[in-house]
Amino acid sequence: MEKTITIVDAENRVYLDSLDIQDSVVASAGKLSYRVTKKRLHGGVQEGVDVVEIEAGKLRFSVLLTRAMNVLNASYGDVELKWDSPVKGPVHPNFVPIFAPNGCGWLEGFCEWIARCGLESNGAPEFDSNGVLKYPLHGRLSNLPASKVELTICAQTGKILLSGETLETSVFGRRFLFKTVYSVEIGSSKLLVCDSVTNLASVADEFELLYHINTGYPLITPGARFYAAFEKMCPRDGNAVAELGDWDVYTQPIPGRPETCYLFDLAADERGETSVVLVDETGSKGFSLSFNKNEFPFFTLWKTQRPNGDIYVTGVEPAINFPNTRSFEKNNGRVMPINSGETKSFSFEFDFMSGSDRIAAAVDRVRKLQNGAAGEVSPTPLPQWCE
Repeated sequence: MEKTITIVDAENRVYLDSLDIQDSVVASAGKLSYRVTKKRLHGGVQEGVDVVEIEAGKLRFSVLLTRAMNVLNASYGDVELKWDSPVKGPVHPNFVPIFAPNGCGWLEGFCEWIARCGLESNGAPEFDSNGVLKYPLHGRLSNLPASKVELTICAQTGKILLSGETLETSVFGRRFLFKTVYSVEIGSSKLLVCDSVTNLASVADEFELLYHINTGYPLITPGARFYAAFEKMCPRDGNAVAELGDWDVYTQPIPGRPETCYLFDLAADERGETSVVLVDETGSKGFSLSFNKNEFPFFTLWKTQRPNGDIYVTGVEPAINFPNTRSFEKNNGRVMPINSGETKSFSFEFDFMSGSDRIAAAVDRVRKLQNGAAGEVSPTPLPQWCE
């Protein structure tokens, strides 16, 4: 039996203050419990943030309805996925000055495990010839609330779906509808994310989209590793060049250490499927992120390795472009066109892993992809990739 509950529907004035569903399903592994709760947070900069927390067997994750359905944190058994941001959030968008004159106001709300960047722009801030901000860092999307949210639970299949719709629109400007669906099977170690962008305007447009998937302590500490198969990669700037020899490992924190970014053309199989893997220092915990390169042709690895809380974090970032200014990306053909009424779809899947055997199998899949790829490492930034 399938049951759907509307949590938010702004158009029809529907809003659930709270929700708490607890039950179980019978699977091959036995009786598995699940729980879904909805609550509103209070106090400080989290005042007014709506959260849905899903517990499906060992898998747990928290979705921020007020922040474009971003995921605050997740865990699977003893595998914990989060980072200790100096921003003690989640932060309500009312407290995030997106259009601060320096263009970096987005950082005042940045604390999620999954943060979406887009849609009008998603890279570095860009200014006009008079020094006036045109496009803020990482765009508006993550600081817009979902206008419609639905929860679907199917007792027969043991699946839980949480869907949300977010509008990024303005008068005389762009009109985008962004849809998100989280799908999990109770008892599974996998989380599927399916998103789409629809152009609601009567004329063609274009957009950018990047996923900032951020993990720090306790999973990512000195000695942790990142695995990816690639055709080509390069450091983004001089800071990344200086640490190129350690691009795939995490080292001791250094106060004030600059961030580093590495840009990739990933390798994929004949269907376009690829995956990357993050593994802790023991080689026994981690996760893989799988997606199709036809949907996400570009990829960025972000690393900031300062003392924890100041921050020690890495970002694995599938995208339709690199995180440069919008004009630079457009000039290099990395801004996606979208016709009036057209919908573009994107999906990726996490597999949370505990145990060295599962980790080894995931890493082996990456290595097999690398065996058939060029694996070219540029010692310096590539001019067509790096601004």
